[in-house]
Amino acid sequence: MVTAGRQLLRDEIELLWTIDRSEVIDGIYHLRNGALVLTPEHRVVSGLPPGEAEKYTPILLDCFDRGGWFYGEFDRAKLVGVVVLDSKRIGKPKDQLQLESLHVSSAYRNQGMGTKLFQLARATARERGARRLYISATPSENTVKFYLRLGCKIMGEPDPELVEREPEDIHLECDV
Repeated sequence: MVTAGRQLLRDEIELLWTIDRSEVIDGIYHLRNGALVLTPEHRVVSGLPPGEAEKYTPILLDCFDRGGWFYGEFDRAKLVGVVVLDSKRIGKPKDQLQLESLHVSSAYRNQGMGTKLFQLARATARERGARRLYISATPSENTVKFYLRLGCKIMGEPDPELVEREPEDIHLECDV
């Protein structure tokens, strides 16, 4: 895997939808009484859920316009990994920044790119004065385990706006 990383420009945000998000999911996490419960559930994800790009493009454009950090990994001209860190402070003490997005194309997974992107976002959040990252994670077994391996923990008091936007997600936090 030879890729080159750089910050994305505003007019490149649409490239996020070209990342191959296909995967086979065998388990979904749910939060019950403050504990993660893994439920066997087989799903084959072949692409973006219907309406995803239309729902999230305006959110990402707003994030970019208020100073969000967008970083991509490219294989030649093709975007194969991305991480987005919002600049809007959240949480009661306003000490968190949201990891708005982290995706790695299917063919590039399990090679360290996701960890690299996460650590870059963590360092950027620290540079911007945050104490913690807020992660609203897709509840798939692989995704949640990825974040737990990186030291993330279940969010004590999830952000109500983010829970409303993504009620099925597992809301996590991580010290930066």
